[in-house]
Amino acid sequence: MNKRHFCTRIAAGLGVLATALVSAQAQAQPTDWPNKPVRWVVPFPPGGAMDAIARILGERAGKALGQTFVIENRPGAGGNIGAASVAKSPADGYTIMITSIGMATNLPLYGKLAYDPAKDFAPVSLLAVVPNVLVVNAGQSKARSVQDLIAAARQSPGKLTYASAGNGTSIHLAGEVFTSMARADLLHVPYKGSGPAVADLLGGQVDSMFDSVTSAKPHIASGKLRALAVTTTKRSRALPDVPTLAEAGVPGYDVSPWFAVFAPAGTPRPVIDKLNAALLDAMKQPDVVARLDAIGVEAVGSAPEALATHLASESARWTKLIAERGIQLD
Repeated sequence: MNKRHFCTRIAAGLGVLATALVSAQAQAQPTDWPNKPVRWVVPFPPGGAMDAIARILGERAGKALGQTFVIENRPGAGGNIGAASVAKSPADGYTIMITSIGMATNLPLYGKLAYDPAKDFAPVSLLAVVPNVLVVNAGQSKARSVQDLIAAARQSPGKLTYASAGNGTSIHLAGEVFTSMARADLLHVPYKGSGPAVADLLGGQVDSMFDSVTSAKPHIASGKLRALAVTTTKRSRALPDVPTLAEAGVPGYDVSPWFAVFAPAGTPRPVIDKLNAALLDAMKQPDVVARLDAIGVEAVGSAPEALATHLASESARWTKLIAERGIQLD
């Protein structure tokens, strides 16, 4: 009887414990996400396409979700400083990151990172493609075409410069692929973001740049910068009169910068889905579409699984290309 009574009490205790665990798990489910502001890390300074996309979509998604999306710029090391900080953040949905092609290129470029692009992040959505555009200072450069720039670079090897938003960025890689395919020796000058790079291009400290259409377009419109070509296989809707590099005499050239959102690995799937839905909905709103079109951003949107596939494909492509062309960081 004592043994039976003991077993009965143990069973009852286990039942209470199981009920408590189920209750705790139910309380832990992120059904009320978000109930505080969401930190959206931009691993580059203000002024570039990445920053503009985050601010436009964050504003709309924040309204839909009832919480503010706080943009935090954490530049440095080609986006690696910001990415490393997000990888180490709590996986609770309150820290996310917008990033670009660097998620696919930084590992083969740097060899070692403080984070794993594939394992340390949960894909949320592919957001957009923003063509880069080869620009020169309209008041100082004699180059009026891509062929003019190539000829000048070949005449004075290593003398002409091109700025970038930092080592490993799409702007840097666009220049590396160009110098390799065009057999033109230009000196790379990396900056900590597109904004300061454009400032020096406008000031005449550097000769050219593969900038995003987003930040270059206003200066092209004002006549301060001259657009020579875009880096994508198709012309940009924002600059329809500007040829592609392939059209301008560099056959086969294609660098299509993409932007996407990631969260720390382990972020609950319900949170990922809710965030994904808010971003996709934001990209469908007429006012958002108009604002993105105005700065040359071509919205895409995707499921998390599609972004994971895209990252894997881009990683394989760029790892091969970087090795084949011997692209190295300065």
